[in-house]
Amino acid sequence: MVTMIFVLVILAALGTALAALSQRQALGSAMDLNSARAMQAARAGLEWGAWQVMRNPAAPAAAPACPATTSFVPGGTLSGFTVTVVCSRTPTSGTVSDGATNLAFYQLTATACNLPSGGACPATGTPNAVYVERQLSWTLARP
Repeated sequence: MVTMIFVLVILAALGTALAALSQRQALGSAMDLNSARAMQAARAGLEWGAWQVMRNPAAPAAAPACPATTSFVPGGTLSGFTVTVVCSRTPTSGTVSDGATNLAFYQLTATACNLPSGGACPATGTPNAVYVERQLSWTLARP
């Protein structure tokens, strides 16, 4: 009888351990997928910001200003994420010359997350276990 109870306790402990391992593995797989989706959402934010900067056909001396800091929710499979795009320009007005070419430089930073604070990323405060955030940046030069 004692041996039988001992075997049942061991089997229950093994069952509990396997259930916990399975749960951690499923959560890890979901986090990997969300991590990849966050990377793609941040990339989409950079593409959007680059389009905003490059679409304006202004003359070099009047190179366009950066778009205002913008947050948006992409569509499709990225709809669970919010992307915040921040742009800064150097110099803040006018251009710098590189030989005969006048250039303005733009630094774009896109942050994508799945649990934004106040509609923008990155989230403030202590994130929970399912929070995912990715940040990418590009530097653009425009004549």
